Amino acid sequence: MNQIGNKAQSSSEAGFSYFEMQAHWGVTKHMGGLRATARLAGLCHIDKDKHVLEIGSGVGVSACYLARRYGCRVLGIDLSERMVDWAGKRAQRRGVGDRVEFRVADAQSLPFEEARFDAVICESVTAFPADKGRALSEYVRVTKPGGYVGLNEGTWLKAPPPELVGYIERTMAGARFLTPVGWRELLEGTGLMEISVSTYRLNALRQRMDEMSGLDIADYLDRLRGIGNFLALAVRSAAFRRYAREIMPSVRDIRSLFEHLGYGLYVGRKSV
Repeated sequence: MNQIGNKAQSSSEAGFSYFEMQAHWGVTKHMGGLRATARLAGLCHIDKDKHVLEIGSGVGVSACYLARRYGCRVLGIDLSERMVDWAGKRAQRRGVGDRVEFRVADAQSLPFEEARFDAVICESVTAFPADKGRALSEYVRVTKPGGYVGLNEGTWLKAPPPELVGYIERTMAGARFLTPVGWRELLEGTGLMEISVSTYRLNALRQRMDEMSGLDIADYLDRLRGIGNFLALAVRSAAFRRYAREIMPSVRDIRSLFEHLGYGLYVGRKSV
């Protein structure tokens, strides 16, 4: 794993960042793909009568999926104005613009009144704030009494070597994953009740299959567009090519990542 640490040391010098690259490509993803989103929606009891807040909505894949499958209303927030723009266009293309809205907002300081949403969901986002407790307290604050808060987050299923932890923090904007116990304690610390924990192991093939499950032709075209954006930037920018080389793990590194890291679904109910 030393190879990971050495290659990542100078990645920040290239002038690119994890979130900037995702916004440029117009592609975001999370562990378990839409299969995990469907599981999370079931645990949060989402149906057509629910108003859902999605934290870190990215390009709007999950928000549009929830609106189409369950008929619910979804408000998605993201720190990136460019992500919000991508997501709004997706909602219009998917025919759910009347049920899905996107805004620029910070998960640690939500611009909503208390007890507004029936459910708050967050996929591969709560790993990023340094003060996770503050972010989760905000999720709970805007949830109605009796409503649900649900997370899908990267989870250490096996104690990772320090160099792997360091690599992820450097190349994924400071992301810090927790163990199942750590995530559960975070939910308990906000006063959530009836907490459920489900963890899942992954491998590279399983993750790719999960990312593709539930996608339609328009989604595949979006993925191709993202690849095109990536290749175009690689052709134009020598700095980007250096950045990509520095953060690209080897096959051995990928095996080690999936040996230690999976994901978990963590759901709690707000007291009535």
